[in-house]
Amino acid sequence: MEDKKELRTWLNNMDLAHPLVIAGPCSAETEEQVLKIAHQLKDTDATVLRAGIWKPRTRPGNFEGVGALGLKWLQRAKEETGMLTTTEVANPYHVDLALKYDIDILWIGARTTVSPFMIQEIAEALKGTEKPVLIKNPVNPDLALWLGAVERFYESDIKNLGVIHRGFSTYEKTRYRNNPEWQIPIDLQTQYPNLPLILDPSHIAGRRDIIFDLCQTALDLNYDGLMVETHFEPDKAWSDANQQITPKALAQMTSDLKIRVAEGDAIEFKNKLAMARTKIDVVDHQLIEMFGKRMKISDAIGALKRDNNVAILQTKRWNEILGKMILDGEDQNLSEEFIMRVFKAIHQESINHQEVIYKK
Repeated sequence: MEDKKELRTWLNNMDLAHPLVIAGPCSAETEEQVLKIAHQLKDTDATVLRAGIWKPRTRPGNFEGVGALGLKWLQRAKEETGMLTTTEVANPYHVDLALKYDIDILWIGARTTVSPFMIQEIAEALKGTEKPVLIKNPVNPDLALWLGAVERFYESDIKNLGVIHRGFSTYEKTRYRNNPEWQIPIDLQTQYPNLPLILDPSHIAGRRDIIFDLCQTALDLNYDGLMVETHFEPDKAWSDANQQITPKALAQMTSDLKIRVAEGDAIEFKNKLAMARTKIDVVDHQLIEMFGKRMKISDAIGALKRDNNVAILQTKRWNEILGKMILDGEDQNLSEEFIMRVFKAIHQESINHQEVIYKK
């Protein structure tokens, strides 16, 4: 897909004075709930009301949405507040109903993005419409799969497109419900700078106390908007209660967030520098995580050596690793001196870890 400037047209036409803010409940529960949240949001920075109508759950038995009935509630909320509306669609049937009730923006969920067959069917159902479509990243950290979904819509002549970064699943336990893996949307943004990029901090966080920090990082990385789950009584929400905030908290958060706006050479420099430094912070965090993973493997190797009465230092193996890393480093424009310093430090830390294992 070529980098098409019209990909950003729909967002530019909204003429917002701030990044796009999409807010609303994880799930539409009752008409009263949807309307109450909408009225509490109308005086905030949120311009689009979100609500899940069909809720694909990981396992059966959980609340799976009210279905098409909720579309009427969104329609009424739009009439009463003037907010635009958006909901998730997972198949052509959902698309037809969403269009019937004049939902303004449609989004594609992470579970749907992974299926090229379903993406193609939805794209064909949307042919001839001007509705913006936002595509969430796939469940797994796969940039090509994410872009493949975008390309299928674009090739179906649907050009009002954007993407939503909602994090990626992992078997490992982390502080996030879904790991942000910031480098993936950064790579997407680098390849297609005119594709609007929106953060879904709620699904990344899984808890409300770190939503602000995620949003600030996104704005520092030049994201175009935020999709934040809100509820007037978050703890009583029928789905994903821990990750929702109140409309009042949303208003305070958007007020506190620092938005980078270029207004001259000096400010532009500072903004670009802040953005670059945020990218470095993301990569540095990934490095620390990878070092931690490497040391856990080293611990396991140490235990194996101890149990089999094998010496910690294996000189031949170490020389092989160092030689290979020097060659790999050259491919990344990294000097031999740098590679040797880094990997000698890593090797020493591995030895230290294994010595502790031997002493136990």
